[in-house]
Amino acid sequence: MKNVKIRLESAQDVKNFVAKVSNCAHEIDLKSGRHNVDAKSILGIFSLDLSKPATLSVHCKRDNCKECSQLFQDIKEYIVD
Repeated sequence: MKNVKIRLESAQDVKNFVAKVSNCAHEIDLKSGRHNVDAKSILGIFSLDLSKPATLSVHCKRDNCKECSQLFQDIKEYIVD
């Protein structure tokens, strides 16, 4: 499993983010506070507190998964340090 912090600042960000992560075959969760939702669900994401960064978890079984690497490249604009 790989984790990164992401920030989604607008409804358009959420829409674009979900479009990108939906192409990934792995399970992807988004956690904010004590709430955890499917990152491929627009409604789920809107139920979170988006005023601060959330933790994205990609459930990938291999360390060097090409699909995961591509996913992180596709969503790099939302990743915060």
